[in-house]
Amino acid sequence: MAQLSDDCFAFGGALLTVEEALARISERVTCVVGNETVPLRAAAGRILACDLLAPMNLPPHANSAVDGYAVAFTDLSPETETELPVGGRAAAGHPLDRPIRRGEAIRIFTGAPMPDGADTVLMQEDCVVANGRVRLKFGIRKGANRRHAGEDVASGETALAAGRRLGPAEIGLAAALGYRELPVCRPLRAALLSTGDEVREPGAALPPGMIYDANRFMLAAMLEGLGCVVGDFGIRPDREAALVDTLRVASGDHDLIVTSGGVSTGDEDHVKAAVERLGVVHFWRLAIKPGRPVALGQVAGVPLIGLPGNPVAVAVTFAVLARPLILKLAGTTASAPRTFPARAGFAYRKKPGRREYLRARLERDGNALVAVKHPRDGAGILSSIVQSEGLVILDEATGDLAAGTIVEFLPFSEVLG
Repeated sequence: MAQLSDDCFAFGGALLTVEEALARISERVTCVVGNETVPLRAAAGRILACDLLAPMNLPPHANSAVDGYAVAFTDLSPETETELPVGGRAAAGHPLDRPIRRGEAIRIFTGAPMPDGADTVLMQEDCVVANGRVRLKFGIRKGANRRHAGEDVASGETALAAGRRLGPAEIGLAAALGYRELPVCRPLRAALLSTGDEVREPGAALPPGMIYDANRFMLAAMLEGLGCVVGDFGIRPDREAALVDTLRVASGDHDLIVTSGGVSTGDEDHVKAAVERLGVVHFWRLAIKPGRPVALGQVAGVPLIGLPGNPVAVAVTFAVLARPLILKLAGTTASAPRTFPARAGFAYRKKPGRREYLRARLERDGNALVAVKHPRDGAGILSSIVQSEGLVILDEATGDLAAGTIVEFLPFSEVLG
């Protein structure tokens, strides 16, 4: 797998739109992890490292889709019922040991291999059996209720493409093709830290003016949800020297560094300066609300994402910018998250020039979905994420929004699940 080039985040410019930033990530970022082979039971959630070819047809043989009677279609009358002797029996795991004879029917069960010479199966509900003979209705089409060999996946076809994240269905398909182990990308190793003299560990004493660290725990959950192995570097104080030391250590054995806080322009924001002492900051402002201060750079060649300090801005910028970057670094070819149209159940004042993400939930009005905006907009109101179902996206060109306008809705399940 290729490593990141030195200029992988060399976006240039003072302020980028979201689309410009995502386009540059797509163009310049490559997978940075190697491969390993793991047992099938350990492959869930991992990213497939190379195309998985089908070594056999799936299903391996033509078989019956129902319980009934297998016949040669040419033995059936097109206009009247046909009566045939029942000459044998085929069940799953117990195929008929000979070809079907002309003028006979074979009792067959779901999943049983089709006898050679049989091409059609009549459901048992449509048949009348008496004295070793079966009476078959007319009008069935040729090939009915027959599954063809390879109709699921043909031998030699690509069953699963490289870069696909392996969920339950993918694991099941690999097992059906006989694979006991799979080649997967090594998990991305992400170093995670929070910054701020005011930040404390949950459960610790909380002196006046202090807050508990929500960002680090939320980010750890999101990173692990993407399959990353998280190295927790705790909370670092608002001192450039302390950040430099931590970033130097983190860059030694991690593929990615994620920070929260300290990326704005205040006197106590030192992440940008610390990164520049060890590497380069290529970009640190995005035309987005919430979350304009977002740093993208490298520390000793290791990519770094510096997210804002407000928890809602952390969640939004992770979903919009950090998530696609992480997936690309980890080797996945995941497509952009799916959005769908909804009717705005609110009016909103907006200046053109930035892309805004509004927290909202959905309600149904007849056949229409209506997006209802959360009543509080603050970037520090974490409960607004909990009480919402997704984000209404207002692009850079949008100005004031009138109620009833069709808007784009991004479910949290697509980006934060």
